[in-house]
Amino acid sequence: MLAAPGHPAKRTFQAIRIELNRELEVLETSLDGMIDLLSPGGRLCIITFHSLEDRIVKNAFRRNENPCICPPDFPVCTCGRVSKGRVITRRPILPSAEEMESNPRSKSAKLRIFEKVFEK
Repeated sequence: MLAAPGHPAKRTFQAIRIELNRELEVLETSLDGMIDLLSPGGRLCIITFHSLEDRIVKNAFRRNENPCICPPDFPVCTCGRVSKGRVITRRPILPSAEEMESNPRSKSAKLRIFEKVFEK
């Protein structure tokens, strides 16, 4: 039988830290601004370390790639929202087995990349 990794209170203290520092809120409110600051062709690369962060980044990247809020049954977009770029990584880039072996803390890391579109 394998021993549980780390102290049992590890997740509790992580949750408290995330809430007190408003880490998820700060991440969510700053992603759109970071994308806006990119130069055309520039890339925003985000490494997340748990599923809550990853979901926020994935959804923000998708929203900036396809910002249309028109109902899906509309034949033509009428909202006028324009894509800011494209998601480079449909699936996150995960650490290699070699990286996880030499750096156990990398096991939960996921890299996602968004590229700002060239302006016309």
